[in-house]
Amino acid sequence: MISIEPPSLQFPEVISAGLSNESIVYFVIIFFLLFVCAVMSGSESALFSIKPEENNKLKSEDSKEAKTIIHLLSNPRDLLATILIVNNFVIVGIVILATFVLDEEFPTKPGNELIRFLIEVVGITFMILLIGEVIPKIYATNNAEKASRWVARPLYLISRTPPVSWLKWVLVSGSKFISLSKKQSANISADELEHAIALTKESATSDGEQKLLEGIVKFGRTEASQIMKPRIEMSALDAETNFKEVLAFVLEAGYSRIPVYKENTDNVIGILYIKDLLPYLSKEHDFDWMTVIRKPFFIPENKKINDLLQEFRSMKMHLAVVVDEYGGASGIITLEDILEEIVGDITDEFDDDEISYQKLDDTTYIFEGRTTLNDFYKVVGSDGKEFEALKGDAETIGGFINEQAGRIMKNKEFITQGNFKLIIESSDKRRVKQVRVLITS
Repeated sequence: MISIEPPSLQFPEVISAGLSNESIVYFVIIFFLLFVCAVMSGSESALFSIKPEENNKLKSEDSKEAKTIIHLLSNPRDLLATILIVNNFVIVGIVILATFVLDEEFPTKPGNELIRFLIEVVGITFMILLIGEVIPKIYATNNAEKASRWVARPLYLISRTPPVSWLKWVLVSGSKFISLSKKQSANISADELEHAIALTKESATSDGEQKLLEGIVKFGRTEASQIMKPRIEMSALDAETNFKEVLAFVLEAGYSRIPVYKENTDNVIGILYIKDLLPYLSKEHDFDWMTVIRKPFFIPENKKINDLLQEFRSMKMHLAVVVDEYGGASGIITLEDILEEIVGDITDEFDDDEISYQKLDDTTYIFEGRTTLNDFYKVVGSDGKEFEALKGDAETIGGFINEQAGRIMKNKEFITQGNFKLIIESSDKRRVKQVRVLITS
């Protein structure tokens, strides 16, 4: 009787017996190098994650650890070069030693090439990333000051060893040469920068710092028509006014520069600087004050205020007349208006303290219809993206409502925009006077 035995499955021989002494030594060295790799990676995240207040605290300390940390951070190029040099040598050493162990304990044979490849590439890479990079960096970032104190002294001693210091000098010198020979520019969009600033809300920035950063980002996208004082609110002098009336008007207005118009405010012909009148205060009422007015500076409505600021600086001017497409005056814009877009409201002794809106509760406001959309966004804490997409030519909250309705709405009528309900409190045949704003969510 012939018996047929099933063929036995041949699995690759991984490790036939225990590890050799040589392999054990290699494993010990590999784990030590992994530890060094983790320390280097963690030190990078820890030292470069120290917050300003922690840095000030370290500067006030008299301990060796604090002094060493401050010394390392004072030369960030040298510090980063040291970490990169040590880390790269360690990773190369881990890969070479791991290959030696695999060659000794798991030699390549026909049929096990794929397993050997997965162990070499996937297994070793995963081990280095997890143990040597990800875990230490997460811990160090969350415990920056504590981790920095642990690694500062060893890192300083490593940076002083001759091989590392020589290689560090080569790297730092080479990077300086490249930066001098080729100017690098970073092309970052405004949206990317705005997103980056939004991430800083979770860091140590104060509310004031956060608003300043946001103002800088939006600065280059703001047009003159968005922040100008409209013609209807503009204090201006008629060219036909006699000198006595001019002096009275100047005292009442309280401005250092006043637009001068002929026939109507749509036709601005000059700017009166009050300091130019000082030598003539004793003149009679028939004095021809028009001889001292200066030439006005006209700009279009869509002029970006960052460009306008540069022009103000180069021309040494503080006021410009904003004109529409037909050449008529739409309003005026001052240097103060531009700066307020970055630093917030600037109040001087001549500014009115009267508030242009009322806050009834946390979800209800009453605004003047002529309140600009930019001011509206600031008060209600909105980024204004929904309004900006639909506003058309409107620059005020009343104008926005008219734009959406296609007419001047009557009292108690309302529109809804996002989570805002805009109710007409008061209006006439010409304009919306007051708007009640309800925040619905």
